[in-house]
Amino acid sequence: MALGKSGKGVRIGVMGGTFDPIHNGHLVAASEAQHKFGLDEVIFVPAATQPFKNGLKISEPEKRYLMTCVATAEDSHFTVSRVDIDRGGITYTIDTLRDLHAARPGAELFFITGADALRSITKWYDWEELFSLASFIGVTRPGHEVTLEDFPEDIRPYISLVTIPGLAISSTDLRARVRRGAPIWYLTPSGVVRFIDKYKLYR
Repeated sequence: MALGKSGKGVRIGVMGGTFDPIHNGHLVAASEAQHKFGLDEVIFVPAATQPFKNGLKISEPEKRYLMTCVATAEDSHFTVSRVDIDRGGITYTIDTLRDLHAARPGAELFFITGADALRSITKWYDWEELFSLASFIGVTRPGHEVTLEDFPEDIRPYISLVTIPGLAISSTDLRARVRRGAPIWYLTPSGVVRFIDKYKLYR
């Protein structure tokens, strides 16, 4: 297992994303990472605006934050942070990690994201500093496995991979299902389904 720095602090997973809406795929990935790597906590961090989605219409930050709170409320390992929303502007992973590192000194941070997205990490903003702030957990699913050999050799020590149950769920698909009147029950927590219905999101 490649993860871990020398400190003895609390082990905290960090899961960033637009969460528009959050769904069971996000929750399963966080739960699997928490279990496999012995994380004391997983912090979900809704983005203000992600750089790769800049210009695309997304729900207002406050609603995405509240949906994330609703979705994670039943798991004692899960918490939600407003750090990116309160900072505003375009959300870069480096800013998220800097802020959380300052807020939780002594903690070991483990950034959880899709393995495919992680393959482009050398194109992320200020990527050279990322590995001084956190280790990285790349999430993959059966049939879409990524191996450490897919990453540059010098960054492999900072990356570990975890395979989660194959849930073919995406926020894009959920929004499309809402628009055409298809059900989203059991794809996202029931509280999120009711929140979407109450505020008429994605219509």
